[in-house]
Amino acid sequence: MKFDCLIVDDEVMLSESTRDYFNTLGVKTAWVADEKSCLEFFRDNEADLILLDINLGETSGFDLCNLLRKTINAPILFISARKSDDDVLLALNIGGDDYIKKPYSLAVLLAKVNAVLKRYRTNSADESLFADGDFCINFAEKSVLIRGEKIQLKAMEYKLLAHLVKNRNCVVSKDELFRIVWEDAFSDENTLNVHVRRLREKIEENPSNPRFIKTERGVGYVFESH
Repeated sequence: MKFDCLIVDDEVMLSESTRDYFNTLGVKTAWVADEKSCLEFFRDNEADLILLDINLGETSGFDLCNLLRKTINAPILFISARKSDDDVLLALNIGGDDYIKKPYSLAVLLAKVNAVLKRYRTNSADESLFADGDFCINFAEKSVLIRGEKIQLKAMEYKLLAHLVKNRNCVVSKDELFRIVWEDAFSDENTLNVHVRRLREKIEENPSNPRFIKTERGVGYVFESH
């Protein structure tokens, strides 16, 4: 059976209320309480997103994440009452896509889950070509054209642009760009800013007033498609 979301958490009341809230609002959700039940779930079912607690009784959500990442590419959002930076960094570095601290608002959590699902499904779709006005990117050929002319991009410039385009109209955080594009959670923010500036100079008609690559101050960037 196919689900939008799987909750893996041993807090029964919180998990059941989250599952029921999601299902009521159209996000098909299942819940399991431990590692064994989670692994059994994936023998017969699929989920497009996983909400994973760190403390799972005798086992750890970190260990379960490592197991899941061997076979599953779906986004994993950690949910935990643990608030230390070490826990957050470990969760992100072993394959987690986000870290949500308890207690959480059901409405805010649902909005975040819907946003991640939208991005994940867009990236999973069979998309080899995207065009918007004078801009065109061919993912199969890893090429970019402006008004029909091929633009020369360095490897990291293309990788950054491609990730923004695939997540178009969604704000992509700097942390995500460091992890996915540079594959390094500790990249220099100045490096990111320089790459964005060079991209704007190459694809924007007016780099000082960009049409496509917009800055969300303090958060990251968004590729706006009209």
